[in-house]
Formats: sequence, C-alpha cells, structure tokens
Amino acid sequence: MNLVKSYNHLFFILVSVMACAASSLSAKIIVSCVGDSITFGAAIKDRGANSYPSQLQQMLGDGYKVNNFGVNGATLLKRGDKPYWKLEAYKKALGSKPDLVIIKLGTNDTKPQNWKHKNEYKADYKELILSFQKLDTKPRVLIAFPVPVAKDRWGINEKAVSTEVIPALREISKETGCEIIDLYTALKDHHDLIPDGVHPNGKGASIIAEHVVKKISGK
Repeated sequence: MNLVKSYNHLFFILVSVMACAASSLSAKIIVSCVGDSITFGAAIKDRGANSYPSQLQQMLGDGYKVNNFGVNGATLLKRGDKPYWKLEAYKKALGSKPDLVIIKLGTNDTKPQNWKHKNEYKADYKELILSFQKLDTKPRVLIAFPVPVAKDRWGINEKAVSTEVIPALREISKETGCEIIDLYTALKDHHDLIPDGVHPNGKGASIIAEHVVKKISGK
C-alpha cells in the first residue's frame, strides 16, 4: 500500500511540474518574426545565436518567446517568385499564437521579375497584416522597413527600396495603423555591417534587434 501511495505521490508531483511548465510557457509574450533571409539570418556566422530574432530573444529575456519565421528569398508579393504566402513558415507563423508580429518583407520584391507587380504590393501587404490581426490573439503588428542595399545584388536594388518600397510602407502604416520600425535609417550609415551588400552581419543584426526592442518597449 505504501508503494502505491509513493507512486501516486510521484505522479502528482510530475503532473504539477508539467502544469507549471505549461503555465509558464503560456504566460510568455509570443513574438513572431516574419521575413526573408535577413530575418532568417543568412550569411551570419552562427545564425542560431546571432540572427536578429535570436538576439532579440536575448535582449527581451525569459518573459518572451521569439520565433524566427524568416525564409531565404521570400517575397511579400503573391505573384513574386517565392511568395511568403505559399511557404510553411507562414502557416507556422499563423499558428504560433503571437502577441506581437514583426513583418520585414520587401527586399526580394525589388528584383525585376517581382517588382513588375509592384502595383499589387500595398494590397498584398495589407492582406498579410489582416491575416494576423484576425487571429484570436489579436496581435500587435509592426512593419519593418528593409535595411539599405549597400550594393545591388541578385536583382535586389537600392533605388527601388528607398524610393518605392519605403514610401509604400509609410502609406500602409497610415492606412492600417501599424507602427513602423525604421531599420533603413538604423543601418544607413553602417554599410560596413552589410558585407555582401544585402545581408547584415551579426553586428548589423544586433542593431536591428536593438531597434525592435525600442519599438516594443515604446522607448
């Protein structure tokens, strides 16, 4: 009989520990980072630790759970050559029960084969925002400007980013009420941190994470 009681007691302890762990996880603020290779952390040494979402997690601390849903080459445009809409990462982002969503898409859209559909960019972007706003968690959605293109590569070009994508995002912000994280200005004078011309290195990702933290905290 004592052995049975011991097993029951042990079972009760295990269930309690699991319940506490689940409660602790549910109490965390869920941040889901939606984006392309810059969010993913392409070209960053040890991206698992040094991508901007990973550094964001370190800066925000245990009260947050930061998800990296960045995908190399992803476009915002539905008719782009790699629409985020069709990727598994998008489904995972929608299912992550986010309290906060950070969207950073637009860099790959400037490639000629994608930007020929630029007239659809605003409508597609607003639809993406709405797809998250309709979730049961009613997340706060933030719009991140693309980082500067230090050197035109792979069809990605600075002119389209600075003179067309960013103005479009300003309009989207006004029309949706979503706040802007100005990563373009943050890295404008740090082309040395964008060694391949498009992807910030670990130090550049650190600057991105710092600006995201400031926007989240309202400082």
